[in-house]
Parts: sequence; C-alpha cells; structure tokens
Amino acid sequence: MIDLTHLPTRCKYIALMPQWDFLNFVAQHGKRYRAFDLRMRAEATDIVEQGGRVVGVRARTPDGELTIRAALVVGCDGRHSTVREKAGFISDDYGAPMDVLWFRLPHRQTETFGHIEAGTMMIMLNRGDYWQCAFIIPKGGIDRVRAAGLDAFRSRVVTMSSDLADRVGQLRSWDDVKLLSVAVDRLRQWWRPGLICIGDAAHAMSPIGGVGVNLAIQDAVAAANRLAAPLKSGTVGDDDLRAIQARRTLPVRFTQALQLTMQNRIIGPALAGTQRPKPPLLFKLFDLFPVLRRVPARLLAVGIRPEHIHTPDVLSAK
Repeated sequence: MIDLTHLPTRCKYIALMPQWDFLNFVAQHGKRYRAFDLRMRAEATDIVEQGGRVVGVRARTPDGELTIRAALVVGCDGRHSTVREKAGFISDDYGAPMDVLWFRLPHRQTETFGHIEAGTMMIMLNRGDYWQCAFIIPKGGIDRVRAAGLDAFRSRVVTMSSDLADRVGQLRSWDDVKLLSVAVDRLRQWWRPGLICIGDAAHAMSPIGGVGVNLAIQDAVAAANRLAAPLKSGTVGDDDLRAIQARRTLPVRFTQALQLTMQNRIIGPALAGTQRPKPPLLFKLFDLFPVLRRVPARLLAVGIRPEHIHTPDVLSAK
C-alpha cells in the first residue's frame, strides 16, 4: 500500500491504492507536462556509456531497437533490474526463508486477515472488491506446490480461510497464481556518473508490511528534491547522486532490519515447523495493549525519514 498524503493538496483525494493503480495514476497526471514522454512496451536492454559516464539507455520496442540519450538515467526497474546489472553494481544479499504466491479472490468482508499454520502462512489484503492473497511457502518450494496439483493448493487455501471455499474455484489454472521469489538485498553503491538506481533496483525489500513501493516513492521524492535544480541548470554531478544515497540509506537499512528480524524470528521458524506456532510475546502485548500496534505499523509504512515534496509544482504551458 502507498501513503500519498504528502502529494500536492489536489492529489490527496486518494489515500491508499495498489501499486499498479498508482503507476496508472502517475502516467495519467504526467501527461499534463509537456516534457513527459511515456514509452509503453519498451524494455531497457543496456546502458549507453561515453567517456566513463552513462549517457543513455538502449531499449527493445515493438517497432525495433531504440536508443535514448539523457542527462541522467534513473534505474527504477525493480529487483531484477537490467540497469543495475549492466552498470556492474555490486549488491549484498541478506537472504529470505520464503517465497510468496499471489492471487486474487472476491471478498465480502472488509478487514485484512492473516493466518499461520505449521509450514505455511497466508495474508489477505482488502483491495476494495477483491482480496489480494499472499500465500507464503518455504523458499524454493514452488515445485512441490505445483507437483501436488492445483486442487491440493485450493484445499490448502481453504484450510487457511474456510470463508473462501465458495470462491477458491476461481483459481482455474496456475496462471492465476503468481510467484514472487523473495529477495532482500542492497547495493553497496547506488550510483555511477550519469546514473542512479532507486527503489527495488537499489534495495530489494521483503514483502513483509507491503512497504517496498513506499520506500521506492520516498527514494523518488528525495531524488527529485535534490536533482530538480541541477537538472534544470544542466549541472548534475556525482555529489548530487552521492547525497541521494546518503539520505536514503538509513531508512532503507532500518526497514530491512525490521523485515529481516520478522523473517528470521517468526516466519522462518513457522515455515520450518511441524506444529502450529505460538504467537510471539510481542503479538500478545498487541492484544493486551492495542495502541502498541501503531508503532511497528507506522515504522514500516511511513519509515523513520518520510520524504516531502519540495520542488515547485508548475505545469508547462501547452
């Protein structure tokens, strides 16, 4: 989920939205700007270098190969980033004990739901007219799940939430179940002259808390605040890129540390166990003192260094 409360006032009518809706939202509003150019179905395949500096990208499109020159390339192409691979960046991998199977089913309730059993977990997020379901399995366990068959998977889903028994049949094939291979990593250096990576391209986040997109947007806001003036004057330098990484490293490391703690102390043991796990002491405190739930929720969702837009919101005349 995405916190949009720091967008300009006229945009605050949307408080929360799924990531894919947010991308459409950005594309729609970006069209109001003369300099905005969105190329759909264009896949970055390589970077363009000149004199030790990144000066553009090459892309594959339905109309053939395309070369785009730019004063600055921003790699924001996710955890399997081609840009960071071609740039030769080095990352540290912190591991993950699970993978996630995502699927959608209609819902009639309104609350978010989570359930833990021996060897598996499932979380259901309210997306308005459907549940976005995250079925958590041990790392690398997708082959075993598929080998058991789709009927067996549907039965496991119903075991986790019996209310879904009348809808689980809408999972008609494995095409309706998407695998997220979970990774938690972070680049040692996010930038090179002419290039900077942000979001999952710079630091892949665990799906715990659903905050990967939050961190990515905060990276983008911090980058825009720092780069707006240098880009306008044509003076973007290494110090600007270094400053963005310096500002964003602490909140990313903090959030990843929280996620790794939950992975290693709660999720990992639950997936490896043969008996239903007992709730950790912290969860028992949440039941006794509900107000405490706000603390980890805020730390994950907002972070320790939320970013605010400081660049002027001025539309170019058309």
